[in-house]
Amino acid sequence: MHLSLGSLAALGTAVAWTGTSIVFEYAAKRIGSLALNFLRLVVAFLFLGIYGLLSRGLFLPIDAPASAWLWLAASGLVGFVLGDLCLFQAYIDIGARLSLLVYATTPIFTAVFGFIAFGERLSAVGVLGMTVTLGAIALVLYGKKGGDERHDSSRRVRGLLLAIGGALGQAGGLVLGKLGAGSGSGAMDPFAGTQARVLAGMLGFALIVAATRSWRGLGVALRDGKALISLSAGAFLGPFLGVSLSLLAVQSGNTGIASAIMSITPVLIIAPSTLVFKEKVTLREIMGAIAAVGGVFLLFLA
Repeated sequence: MHLSLGSLAALGTAVAWTGTSIVFEYAAKRIGSLALNFLRLVVAFLFLGIYGLLSRGLFLPIDAPASAWLWLAASGLVGFVLGDLCLFQAYIDIGARLSLLVYATTPIFTAVFGFIAFGERLSAVGVLGMTVTLGAIALVLYGKKGGDERHDSSRRVRGLLLAIGGALGQAGGLVLGKLGAGSGSGAMDPFAGTQARVLAGMLGFALIVAATRSWRGLGVALRDGKALISLSAGAFLGPFLGVSLSLLAVQSGNTGIASAIMSITPVLIIAPSTLVFKEKVTLREIMGAIAAVGGVFLLFLA
């Protein structure tokens, strides 16, 4: 089996995002999602700047051309701001379980966008691997509790559309990121490209905070030491490491395949949730995890 850099980076992304989900869950309960979204990007921006200073001698990727900044800024706004806002609102409207089931369509949208933007095609093995992987994720998520999901039909429709918007935002962010950072020998450093994305996302959330007059909530969050520690750990694993690896993954391979491998976080989180939160593992989750491993194996073959 050929272990491509893109597939390995995508798997690393899924592992990093699994850790992020655990620590962000704790922080979100203490300071709220809006403060968490904004502050995680601020902290990640600092991590990325320090990394750039140490690795390239530049705190900001000022050596990148204007066209790269334009695409990467669009990627940050579409992925971090639009996609996340839609998904979090979907959680409120239809619950986390149904939202994540819809959100699991992200690799399909990514594959379509990748074909439009780069002419990328999936082999028969790739299509089979994606189908098995997405089926495994649906199996794991099906039946999971997602909070109070009692809602009227109009709210349900809105929630479903928002979850689709979240998937489109994630898919669009990946493809726009690849357009900005490039691929092959002339590709931009993925951490530098991620910093440009994070900066745009940070500014986007700052506008939302200003529009909703939520600065006071940020002040309260900044005084919560435990939340800040958890937030910093999540910012390192998520926007710093995970998102940078995701950009490396799409730079180095097929965007649809990379997105499918990244999407196995709901499967990977089963084990730590059992150990950390003492959650019981169901037979359905075990079967889904086994199927996901098979699906990822096929995606590596593709």
